[in-house]
Amino acid sequence: MKKISTLALILSSTLIVACHKKAPEAAPEIPVVAAPAPATPAAVATPVTPTEQTPEQKELAAKQALMDYGVMEDKYMNDTRAQWASSAKASSTFGDDNGKTPSDSSIAANIKGPVDGKTWTNNHQELGFDTVETGYDKPVAATEVRVAFDNGSGVEAISKVELQDIDGKWNVVWTGISEVKKDTRGRRTWFVRSFDKTTYKAKAVKITLANNLEHGYKVVDAVQLVGD
Repeated sequence: MKKISTLALILSSTLIVACHKKAPEAAPEIPVVAAPAPATPAAVATPVTPTEQTPEQKELAAKQALMDYGVMEDKYMNDTRAQWASSAKASSTFGDDNGKTPSDSSIAANIKGPVDGKTWTNNHQELGFDTVETGYDKPVAATEVRVAFDNGSGVEAISKVELQDIDGKWNVVWTGISEVKKDTRGRRTWFVRSFDKTTYKAKAVKITLANNLEHGYKVVDAVQLVGD
């Protein structure tokens, strides 16, 4: 009887201990991450091949360029605010170092008046500086100077533009390196320089040519002074 009571007591204690044990914790769920979709390859741009002009289109473009040039020159020729030079002199003339009188085809006096194919040519291809001075009948408050170079010869050599007031003083209105290139649309290339209207009346223009900036002789047809 005593054995049975002892066994019952052991079993009872075992059950009580078992009831107080914690149940095992469940393993945490691991989130499932979807695999990224394969990247779509970027579209490759197809290079655009420029359409070559037909002979007819090229001819039309060339004629349009000539028309644009003609309109430009017509505007200059008929500008009511512009004056052509009435006098001209230069620092050198082609052939004046050979002991003879330079040919009339090269003298500064040819610059007087509008463009007409008569020109002045300097005597230096790449040495030193040359200047051209042109006078005008009516002194004006100036806003622009235009120089017509025959066949573009010398347009890149201009390094300074000055105006002379009625008291004889020279005033620099521009100095630097000319960005103007030979104009292949016509016989002449125009160097045009605009500036704020002068507070004085200008009666003459002086152009300085740096001969080594453009090798070769410089050939000027006409010089315009624009103003009111």
